[in-house]
Amino acid sequence: MEQALEQARLAEQRGEVPIGAVLVSSTGDLLAADGNRIVELKDPTAHAEMNVIRSASKILQNERLDGCDLYITLEPCAMCAQAISLARIRRVYFAADDPKGGGVHYGSRVFSHPTCHHKPEVYDGIKADEAQALLKDFFAKKRKAE
Repeated sequence: MEQALEQARLAEQRGEVPIGAVLVSSTGDLLAADGNRIVELKDPTAHAEMNVIRSASKILQNERLDGCDLYITLEPCAMCAQAISLARIRRVYFAADDPKGGGVHYGSRVFSHPTCHHKPEVYDGIKADEAQALLKDFFAKKRKAE
């Protein structure tokens, strides 16, 4: 999770919402690490999770990421949760809950639907205070600048 938090800090330095993700193989090898790039790429789907899923799929030359684990600093939104399911990611570890936009514990609860093809193991609350502090500080600075 520490590497995901570092990616979140790097995203913030680029002017992005500080969310980071890391994807590791079943053997624990780092496959991809990235943060949000929505503003930079002018792409509303360039969430940290989507970026590492795309990168890892290219590296492995496979749309299925069986056995891979994903670490994220914020609860995945519905779009990212669906992508996680489609990629067949084994485990999802995330730091902070997202009551406004989350798609796992809140909102659409993607993995709870009977139509969800693959339900990863989900572990939450890992370094949640640190991830929440990054987000709160980022938005406080934005409000102050406006």
